[in-house]
Amino acid sequence: MPEAPLSNSGILAAYRDKTPTSAKLFEEACRTFPSGITHDSRRLEPYGIYVERAQGPRKWDVDGNEYVDYFGGHGALLLGHNDPDVGAAISDALACGTHFGASHAGELRWAQKIQDLVPSAEKVRFTSSGTEATLLALRLARTATGRTKIMRVRTHFHGWHDHMASGQNSHFDGSSAIGLVPGIAESTVLVDPEDLDSARAALAKGDIAAAILEPTGSSTGMVPTSPAFLEGLREATAENGTALIFDEVVTGFRVSPGGAQGHYGIRPDLTAFAKIVSGGVPGGALAGRADFFERLDFDITREKGIEKVGHQGTYNANPVAAAAGLAALTKLEATGACERANATGERLRAGLNDAIREAGVPWAAYGTFSVFHIFTNPAGRADVSPDSFDPFACGYEELRGNAPGAAQKLRLAMNVNGVDLTGWPGGTISATHGDAEIDATVEAFARSLDMMKADGEL
Repeated sequence: MPEAPLSNSGILAAYRDKTPTSAKLFEEACRTFPSGITHDSRRLEPYGIYVERAQGPRKWDVDGNEYVDYFGGHGALLLGHNDPDVGAAISDALACGTHFGASHAGELRWAQKIQDLVPSAEKVRFTSSGTEATLLALRLARTATGRTKIMRVRTHFHGWHDHMASGQNSHFDGSSAIGLVPGIAESTVLVDPEDLDSARAALAKGDIAAAILEPTGSSTGMVPTSPAFLEGLREATAENGTALIFDEVVTGFRVSPGGAQGHYGIRPDLTAFAKIVSGGVPGGALAGRADFFERLDFDITREKGIEKVGHQGTYNANPVAAAAGLAALTKLEATGACERANATGERLRAGLNDAIREAGVPWAAYGTFSVFHIFTNPAGRADVSPDSFDPFACGYEELRGNAPGAAQKLRLAMNVNGVDLTGWPGGTISATHGDAEIDATVEAFARSLDMMKADGEL
């Protein structure tokens, strides 16, 4: 549900006073971009900050304000902003050219590193984004199984192509989102998070080509997925000849060097990667069982006398993305970056919950690995506290909702206090976030709660 426009307030006045150049740029952008933005998640009332540069866990806006950053390139920057080793690899690649229109050694080394880290990656095909990777995954799954239906979990995000437009942020009843060709939504089966019985019943009908989900839950675990659900779904898809697709666009190489599947020890048939896989520059990949990739192979399809699936992409495995991706994956494997970011996540969630207790607010901070979420208690339940909160006991509507004005006011207040949160509200943590960033974030959060109280929001 969209937040209502903000009325005048102390928080809003402080934000406007701190960000006048961002305001001017936003006014100009509204004459060029719809709503003045280039990505839905960058929407913020009255306007978002305009960033000039970033380094490690911090970034600076056009007005010279410094922020501890939790957008993290929409989750792509496990190694933090402007990592020197990734930057050096990009510079070396740029010196040789951005596009050869031919194969190159870098793409091979990049793919081999993915195979080293992800046991299920028998074959790899590069794309230019996570959306393209999930689209290709569905096409190969339908081709391999001879079936047309796809099973998805409500609220899970798999990109913006037509097959994913319903049931993620709206149309939870399975109806078609605006702009889709008739029939696409009808070929999608939606099940609720954690509803393994419904998933098993749907799969037992034998007409589903693939089941796709985010292995830690939607919105990077805002609506969490349990290991038991993953294990049950792996068992049920195998029993019914359905492909299991993990969307590890966010979790891949963040949860662990082998992704969520490496952490949980569950082997999907296909996996979509992006973000970290290409070192924070545009790129994606689909990896998985070799037999699913046969339809992309010229020789195998000719020998078997079957139709080949076409797959192009001007920027697939371009030299710059290959260099950045190989450098990032090599470094995170060698330096324990995933483990370090995960440990920071635990400390940060604990600190935020301490601030919530101190403020006496019925909220809670939660999450897993290197991600955190702030539950703002949209139903106004009196029994919510950091000590008792269990996200698995809440429905997805409640977890994805926010108390009126809470997310907007909190984000603005945190910006005023030097921290940039995502719109959940929450964020992703890099391996460069340390004690200084944790302390600054917890202090900013405590001050922001006080500002929200003064504004009558709490």
